[in-house]
Amino acid sequence: MMESFWSSMRIELLNRKKWNTSIELVDAIFEYVEIFHNRQSRNSALGYRTSITYEILEINDVPAAS
Repeated sequence: MMESFWSSMRIELLNRKKWNTSIELVDAIFEYVEIFHNRQSRNSALGYRTSITYEILEINDVPAAS
């Protein structure tokens, strides 16, 4: 799964632009992961849901402690 993620990030982000500083690159990677990948990108391993949606469903599906 991680190989697929890195491949997607390289194609969708890293191969499209050159950054002047490492800070710009770090900001772009953070934005890609937090804004695009976790909130918009659907994953077949998660039932074609976003990472955030999957986590919310998993948290709500946990049985209450007795």
